[in-house]
Amino acid sequence: MEEQQNPLTYEIIKAVVAGEKWATEKVIAHYDSYIEELATVKERQPDGSVRTYVDEDMKQEIASKLLEEIPNFPMEKAERITKGETEAEAD
Repeated sequence: MEEQQNPLTYEIIKAVVAGEKWATEKVIAHYDSYIEELATVKERQPDGSVRTYVDEDMKQEIASKLLEEIPNFPMEKAERITKGETEAEAD
């Protein structure tokens, strides 16, 4: 499974939040199989069979939503966690 072989490191997350294109590509690649799974549609055919396919428009929409949310990632909280601080210490 690719997610386990190429984990999203703190450095990659930090770079993607900063807008680095290479990091954005890594995030999309990391989640590609999950996005594809979410965009998989089962459609019953007139003969009763079921056709399964990836809806490419839906896949693009999901990827776009992921990219839209990246700037909202709580980097300050992630930095505290990385440094080993607790919520109580930060306040």
